[in-house]
Amino acid sequence: MVDARTFDLDSLRAAAGEACAMLRGLAHGDRLLLLCQLSREELSVSEIEARLGIRQPSLSQQLGVLRRDGLVASRRDGRRIYYRIADPRALAILQLLYSLYCVPGGAPRDAGIPHPQPQDPDKGPGAIHDD
Repeated sequence: MVDARTFDLDSLRAAAGEACAMLRGLAHGDRLLLLCQLSREELSVSEIEARLGIRQPSLSQQLGVLRRDGLVASRRDGRRIYYRIADPRALAILQLLYSLYCVPGGAPRDAGIPHPQPQDPDKGPGAIHDD
């Protein structure tokens, strides 16, 4: 009998690889800012440049990375190129990041996650206690 808690390790590895690829795309300050703007609306290259102050060579490079990773899609209207978020999973991650880091009064820094407390060197493991 197969335990309901078992999982297909190959599928899990493939999903982890996809998640890592997406997180690499998000793990750059300019790309993250760019994606945050695009999560709100479709923008032209010149609009992105004006809003973020990222100059054209760097902006083109970052947009190229995002296009290659499938995070953004583009369309041409005359001489202008417009960009939008292409992957709904990326949009979901951006919305979560926004709620955690950008909303005033959003999730507290610890968000209920227990963190190890610093150890007092005199009372840490292996220390001799006078108690």
